[in-house]
Amino acid sequence: MRILWLSPWLRTLTRVPVDALREAGHSALIVTTDQHYEKVAARPDERVLDPAIKDPRTLPALARVTGEARRFAPDVVVSEMVHDPRWLPLTRLAPLVQVVHDDRPHDAHEERPWHQRAVLDLQTRTAAAVVAPSAHVAAVLSARFGRRVDVVPLTSDVPEADLPPVPTPAAERHDVVLLGRMSPYKNVEVALTAWAAHLASPAWAGDRLLLLGDGPLDRLALPEHVEWRREHFAYADVLPLLARAKASLAHYRLATQSGVQVLSMQLGVPTIVSDSGGLGEFAPPGLPPLGVDDVDGLTALLGKLADPATAADLGAGAREHYERHFSADRAAAGWTGVFARVARRPLSG
Repeated sequence: MRILWLSPWLRTLTRVPVDALREAGHSALIVTTDQHYEKVAARPDERVLDPAIKDPRTLPALARVTGEARRFAPDVVVSEMVHDPRWLPLTRLAPLVQVVHDDRPHDAHEERPWHQRAVLDLQTRTAAAVVAPSAHVAAVLSARFGRRVDVVPLTSDVPEADLPPVPTPAAERHDVVLLGRMSPYKNVEVALTAWAAHLASPAWAGDRLLLLGDGPLDRLALPEHVEWRREHFAYADVLPLLARAKASLAHYRLATQSGVQVLSMQLGVPTIVSDSGGLGEFAPPGLPPLGVDDVDGLTALLGKLADPATAADLGAGAREHYERHFSADRAAAGWTGVFARVARRPLSG
């Protein structure tokens, strides 16, 4: 099967299931941009377009890519967050699979202009299939648009070959990490309150809380043994820190799922999540979600994971949970099922 995958924003995430689909015998052409924070070199299967919508100098390259996509003759088109009107002809080259990652913006910084929302909503109504990464998002979208929404598991956007050795042994575990864009929905204030309580308890074992990422949050009162590294990080910088952590905090106030949660499980790191959105359905059995304001529960869990042997044991369980439910192969199998139902031609065999 030939797959045209349009992903202007999620370039690294697109590569992982595409590679797994290719290993399963399919072919793919990716159309993307260089807007992802992780800067990577273009691959032979990628066409990287300039996102400057008002610049006429971008049109010749777009015309060349559109012509190549037509000659590629896709059996299915996958569209992720495509609202650029110049790209819309690409969505009509084969039955469209619309991907919707979130059922609502996380905060004001993610609000889209009305015309972008209108384009995305129209695609969601009219696509041959709609895919969401969690049952939570699928249920909201199904009720909103009155149609079937398939769930394909979210995988990590870090290939297995790029990981450090995982999972990390107990003797090498230290610190707790909160990774990503520091925005109000990340529930950082509750995390800091629980961390201060953890420091005052006999369970604290000398670890730090590392906040890794820039963002709109400001004027945070940081307790002792907290470091906020306000930078935009490449994966090469953060993977070794996260892989050695005793815990990863994804205890968000609002999240339909979390790439940090999936990446942490892939690395074999126990991941603390809230009961908001789809976070709970992603969580492994040994780490049930907490209420978003449950400071006592979060403090107790930080105390439990301060023991490196416990952290390593629960981390191994998280890694196993990832492999069973969220690996690239699992995601590719989910995509194949959707494609088989809607594609221009049936899967062979």
